[in-house]
Amino acid sequence: MSPDLALQKALLARLATSADVTALVAAADMVDGQALPQRFPSILFGEGQVLREALSFTGNHRRIFATLHVWTKSMPAARAIAGAMTAAVEHHPLGLEGGHRAVSTVVREARFLRDPDGETAHGIVTVDCLVEVAP
Repeated sequence: MSPDLALQKALLARLATSADVTALVAAADMVDGQALPQRFPSILFGEGQVLREALSFTGNHRRIFATLHVWTKSMPAARAIAGAMTAAVEHHPLGLEGGHRAVSTVVREARFLRDPDGETAHGIVTVDCLVEVAP
């Protein structure tokens, strides 16, 4: 399994089992998707990026960025969801499948936008994870 897919699965599992997150967004509304969601609030797993980190001679470290999109009908709710996501992800080791190891996981950025429809709030949360890739 690729380290970025392992990270996505681990993030989904962590968010779906966090009481603080699921109090704001049902676990069934946390999905990998591209379009505007059908239900609000929701969390959609979006874009990602994998960069090689030169931390060792073996070259087995990757910096993985995962973008998660928060969709809701109010800006305060979007901010609250992003805050709960941050608390669920940071300072707690993530277990990755495929023998990969999450060395460090932080929320690098959270941005909040108003959708042009005037009703929808959109949060964009970027998770930054340093991963030691399995041999």
